[in-house]
Amino acid sequence: MNRKIRQWFASAGALRGMLSTFAPYLGAGIKVTNVAEDFSAATVELRQHWYNTNYVGTHFGGSLYSMVDPHYMLLLMRRLGKGYIVWDKSASIDFIRPGKGTVRAHFELTDERVEEIRRMTAGGDKHLPEWDIDILDESGELVARVHKVLYVRKKR
Repeated sequence: MNRKIRQWFASAGALRGMLSTFAPYLGAGIKVTNVAEDFSAATVELRQHWYNTNYVGTHFGGSLYSMVDPHYMLLLMRRLGKGYIVWDKSASIDFIRPGKGTVRAHFELTDERVEEIRRMTAGGDKHLPEWDIDILDESGELVARVHKVLYVRKKR
């Protein structure tokens, strides 16, 4: 990652601000509402507007996926540091019920999970950690579940 981009991610507040003004997020109506100072958690919300509503009056599925796309990768990159390669490998989304109003997703990256990833990659092997992310509506009902797989390897 070049130096200028790395500066954008220098603090949790900078990351939150940069993502909230990132053109694809602005265009979709996505807002990062919180990034923990130690990069252990983040919360994202998507408010329904005319420009992110589909033909049947619910959230556009692409916006629902987009709101959760980069967060585990970015949090893990910050937690592991420069000595690791971290990429999104794959993802799938299961739409459970129509999403309306404001929907939210929360990401949690525990110390135990970070240490597990360090252990699994200590010898230079790749590791493919997985997460399920729930997208919830205002009443806490499940709207969609995203399954994410990352690729992680210690740099040589």
